[in-house]
Amino acid sequence: MAQAMRPNTVGSLFATDHKPHPLQHTLLAVTLVLGVTAFVSAMFHSLHLLSSWAGLVGILTGGAGQFISETTRERFGLILGLGAAGVGLLLGMAHGGLFGGVIG
Repeated sequence: MAQAMRPNTVGSLFATDHKPHPLQHTLLAVTLVLGVTAFVSAMFHSLHLLSSWAGLVGILTGGAGQFISETTRERFGLILGLGAAGVGLLLGMAHGGLFGGVIG
């Protein structure tokens, strides 16, 4: 009956290995913040510089985080941040791009 006392983490989406991962969690937080920033600022046409740059950097940090992530929890958050950063980047590019109005 010892197995009845253990929590079932095998099927959990947010399963963790109960070890600290400071670098992975930092990349996760940065990716989520940049993704939300890019997504929200992409809704405003005049903020295309912010949305496109935040989206680009968010995609780069999210890719690095995916490369070194160790748990499903980290990967799940990174995919959400990457998706938001990607949408923000693409809408920012459609509204003027990375250098729109600054060069030329």
